[in-house]
Amino acid sequence: MTSFHVTEHAVIDAPVERVWEIVSRTDRYAEWVAGAIEVTDHHGIATVGRTYAERNRTLGPLRTDSVWTVVEIDPLIRRVDTGVGFAPLKAVTSIFEFQPVRGAEGRDATRMTYKVEYAIGLGPVGLVLDRIQRPGMRANMRTSMANLNTLIRSETLNARH
Repeated sequence: MTSFHVTEHAVIDAPVERVWEIVSRTDRYAEWVAGAIEVTDHHGIATVGRTYAERNRTLGPLRTDSVWTVVEIDPLIRRVDTGVGFAPLKAVTSIFEFQPVRGAEGRDATRMTYKVEYAIGLGPVGLVLDRIQRPGMRANMRTSMANLNTLIRSETLNARH
C-alpha cells in the first residue's frame, strides 16, 4: 500500500481561540467542511476517543458515509482524527494545526494548516486514482478553510449587531 499526504494552508481572520472553538464542534462540520453534506452522529465538542459520523461527497456524484475518531487534541494547537468510509482510501488521517499570526490591519488571525494523510492499495491503479482524486481533495481543503473564515466572520458580524 502506498502512503500519500496533501497539505493546504490558509489565514483565518480570527484569533486562534475562536477558530479552535468552531473546529472543535463536530456537530458543525457540515457548515464549513466542503465535502460534508451532513453530520449524522456527533458528540458536540471533540473529545479524544469519541467518534462522529458524516455523509460526504466524494468524486463527482458519489456519496459515502464516514466515521471519524478523535485521536489527538493539543488545545489551540493541533487536532488529529482518523476516518473510515472513503474507499479506496485507507488509513485516512485528518490533521488541523493552528498558529496565531497578525492578520490584516494588525488584528489577531490564525494560520491554519489542513493536512490529510492516507494510503491507497491497488498497486499502479492506486497511483492513477490518487492523481485523479488529489486535485479535488486540495480544492475541498482550500474551500473548507475559506468557508470556515466566512462562517466565523459572519458570526462575528452578527454578534456585533
